[in-house]
Amino acid sequence: MTEPQPPVLYEVVDSTAYVTLNRPEYRNAQNSAMTYALDRAFYDAAADDEVKVVVLRAAGKHFSAGHDIGTPGRDVDTSFDRRAGLWWDHVGKSGAELRYARESEVYLGMCRRWRELPKPVIAQVQGACIAGGLMLAWVCDFIVASDDAFFADPVVRMGIPGVEYFAHPWAMGTRQAKEFLYLGERIDAARAREWGMVNRVVPRDRLDAEVADLAGRIATMPRLGLALTKKAINQAEDLMGQHAGMDSVFGLHHVAHAHNAEVGADSLGGHDARSMRDARRATETEESK
Repeated sequence: MTEPQPPVLYEVVDSTAYVTLNRPEYRNAQNSAMTYALDRAFYDAAADDEVKVVVLRAAGKHFSAGHDIGTPGRDVDTSFDRRAGLWWDHVGKSGAELRYARESEVYLGMCRRWRELPKPVIAQVQGACIAGGLMLAWVCDFIVASDDAFFADPVVRMGIPGVEYFAHPWAMGTRQAKEFLYLGERIDAARAREWGMVNRVVPRDRLDAEVADLAGRIATMPRLGLALTKKAINQAEDLMGQHAGMDSVFGLHHVAHAHNAEVGADSLGGHDARSMRDARRATETEESK
């Protein structure tokens, strides 16, 4: 399916590259077309000597509702120019050969490379930041959220231990990560900041201005100094076990997919976007009684 607008927009204003997720009619659910367009935009920003800072933002009311598991533009069976690793193309494969190869590329591999972009990256988050949306925000150096933003990773309901880029214990701490995953509930921006996952929370009508001001002030720093500082902190985080931890959890993630496919209807435990929404609403209704 060809959608009318490009899935990612790119523009440079002064020394800031604005990378905009552009599927607002689907709450910026991430199909592969969006993922590869985002990859190209990050490469463009990295290569442009005029760009000092990158802002990842989203069109519409929501940052991202996560991976595309149910829109008309879902393109899981489409081949793209693979760039994140050397695993074979998933198209035409089956079982673990399909799922592991595809997710190694478009989820874990892409996110790890974006995290290493040698320029500061700010996530500008409004509305929903759910499951796969967290992965996009977590690869960024700063997260600035509007006061109407909310965060959730409900995929334990599918029998899966969190999204593929498993940064939870490092993004928020281990006990908070357990609460976040075991309950699968939304947390608001204020609580996300309390947990250390978000840098700043601002009124929705101030979000653009706050991010632009922050990007402008960062841009006054030396380019190499910023790049080396980012590298130093990322290396420290990896020495705290993030890289190895993600590898181990990625294996558990695929054990869950395989189990679901063996005992149920599909690798997602029979869920799609609608059933996940309905399960959340049912839980909220029960809690309100």
